[in-house]
Amino acid sequence: MTTAQPSTQAHQVRNRRRALTASIFGTAIEWYDYALYGAAASVVIGPLFFSGAGQSAASVAAFATFAVGFVARPLGGVVIGHLGDRFGRRPAMLLSVILMGIATVGIGLLPSAEAWGAWSVALLVLLRLVQGFGAGAELTGAMTLVAEYAEPRKRGFYTSLVLSTPPLGIALATVCFYLVSLAGDQALLGWAWRIPFLVSALLFIVAIYIRNRLEETPDYAAAMAEARASQQRAKLPVAQVFTGHWRRVILGFLAITGHNAVNYILAVFSLSLMVSSGMERSQALLAVTLGSLVSVLLTPVGGRLADRYGASKIMAAGNISGLVLAFPIFALISSGEFFLGFLGIAAGYALVIPCTSGAQGAFLTELFPVPVRFTGIAIARELNGAIVAGLSPLIAAALLQAGNGSIAMPAGYLALCCLSSAAAIFLGARSAARTLY
Repeated sequence: MTTAQPSTQAHQVRNRRRALTASIFGTAIEWYDYALYGAAASVVIGPLFFSGAGQSAASVAAFATFAVGFVARPLGGVVIGHLGDRFGRRPAMLLSVILMGIATVGIGLLPSAEAWGAWSVALLVLLRLVQGFGAGAELTGAMTLVAEYAEPRKRGFYTSLVLSTPPLGIALATVCFYLVSLAGDQALLGWAWRIPFLVSALLFIVAIYIRNRLEETPDYAAAMAEARASQQRAKLPVAQVFTGHWRRVILGFLAITGHNAVNYILAVFSLSLMVSSGMERSQALLAVTLGSLVSVLLTPVGGRLADRYGASKIMAAGNISGLVLAFPIFALISSGEFFLGFLGIAAGYALVIPCTSGAQGAFLTELFPVPVRFTGIAIARELNGAIVAGLSPLIAAALLQAGNGSIAMPAGYLALCCLSSAAAIFLGARSAARTLY
């Protein structure tokens, strides 16, 4: 195939770098926002918005508002993914980052329940829904954009650079909360918690500027030119995904279940568990920050391995590691000791996430054809996000409470998620030649 707008090699290299920069920056902001709310849910959302419910119930309610954002993600993934497949990657990615920016800054400006009562809770839920809707296509768009510019033999590495930025966003968010927590609990619950949310306004302005300069990918331009020539352009990509590629959606969904469970339990639930186990709040934030930075460095290694050995093998290896480490990780983060807590976080981010995240971009983008790639990946990822990622901290908190503080049930839940992913990837790889491709 030939591109609709042939360009020189230098122009292609410049566009590839620009796409990579836009994707990395936008993805870092997305995860900064989500980890920011996750950290807030662990330490301030309960006291500020659900103080009348009691400590345990307030914690569960705070994690429930965290999960609310994931409810809107599948819808955002479908709608924005459809726009990305129908009208182009650039306008879809601009819409995504604008919605996220409005919602994040809005949360930072929101009065507490003491001032506005039930209206504050309702607006908090609404802003989380808007944030989730925008985020529903953010990482999918970034992966798709980079994958369609990258050479196929380097697709794993280049998409892993994008996928290494979620831990960076988590680290930035927890650093911000760590810094504002140094002001003391009274200041943190009074005004300091708003600062990290409001700072993101500057980041979104930069992201919008960068994304406004993007061009469409060669793969997308070629696919649309071919579709126009044959008059087969899909009017509704989501329908085409469910009628012609539903097996790929199921495999994509199951393949990232372990990844999302590990990632969100480490980034969100671990903070609450470490604090309730006796660790100071600032130390818990620091443990997650330092531990997540390990994944930033090692995820590109997972991408390199995916290019060399195959994305499915590396993703399966990461989930098997998660299965083996589930109980040790929970034992470490519930110890109440800073070093052991950090070691538990680092173990997940060093041995599990680099494989499941580093190989994910190549695995998912190669799973769907170009005309429905944005929509297909968005549906698989965001359905999983709503069911697994968004609910994992809430499920872990509920299981911990049901077990009277025992880590056995939440650790078992994590192990089960990793096992399901490893099995799905193994079975999917074996049946690919017969059913998927």
